[in-house]
Amino acid sequence: MCTAFTFSNDPLYFGRNLDLEYSFGESVVITPRHFPLTFRRMEPMASHYAMIGMANVTDGYPLYAEAVNEKGLCAAGLNFPGNAYYRKEEETQKQAVAPYELLLYLLGRCSTLAEAKKLLLSLDVVDLPFSDALPVAPLHWLFADATGSLTVECTRAGMQLYDNPYGVLTNNPPFPFHLENVRQYLHLSAAYPENRLSGSLSLTPFGQGGGAIGIPGDFSPASRFVKTVFCKENSRCEPTEQSMVSQVFHILDAVAMVKGTVLTPEGKCDCTTYSCCINAKTASYYYKTYENSQITEVRMTNERRDGSDLSIFPLRTAWQIAVE
Repeated sequence: MCTAFTFSNDPLYFGRNLDLEYSFGESVVITPRHFPLTFRRMEPMASHYAMIGMANVTDGYPLYAEAVNEKGLCAAGLNFPGNAYYRKEEETQKQAVAPYELLLYLLGRCSTLAEAKKLLLSLDVVDLPFSDALPVAPLHWLFADATGSLTVECTRAGMQLYDNPYGVLTNNPPFPFHLENVRQYLHLSAAYPENRLSGSLSLTPFGQGGGAIGIPGDFSPASRFVKTVFCKENSRCEPTEQSMVSQVFHILDAVAMVKGTVLTPEGKCDCTTYSCCINAKTASYYYKTYENSQITEVRMTNERRDGSDLSIFPLRTAWQIAVE
């Protein structure tokens, strides 16, 4: 369960909630230009674009949930259980890439969304796990830069590339459903409601916000998709870094999961373990965690970008509060 979206385009901001019932050992990780990237069925990359994002580092390998590269191309993998389907290696004639490699491979090689889209046409995401301890994750992906967004889904019909006019992605059902489902909410408005029920009755609203009556408030993927689109499209803020970053986090808060309100089939608490905002132009990564609402920024400095070793920043999860 997750929500990702783009915000603005000059510069582009990329927001994401990671909704999960457990920690996956995540840290903010910078992969510099000269860190060797290896792939199961493709040639390694000795040099590539640097990137920053949230990742688990296992056996020295960065497994990213979302990231941005130094050119401003962003990507996030979101849970897509029951619909994600990866072919066996012997079933494809294209270059084979494992699900955990896709984000690294594209961000390492592509400077724009157009380049990523072209490269995707030559690839097939195949059923290759990272290890026996880390099985294949059922994912679909949101890629974006300042020119637009792309949803990538691998199903039994093959790899599907969808131009994403909303710049929003959640989870199931497949993306074509979300494209159509939004049409049921054309009546939603941020405006002060007017009496359209009757011309003869003098009716007034209870208060502000009535124009959005009917917006879904549950935590299902379809509802979070609609609410994110509504908040994003009606958002107003100043064109400053502080205002834009703050606004991204407010939108993420509107669809965040409170611990205890969403239970997995096993009875575990699904919640928003962290929220993040990426400035794609500066490659600045901002985040907060469920336990610590204070925003932390990690920057891709020249030194961190040009090295050959991963820079790993453990999350600040301890409660931090200013006392006066």
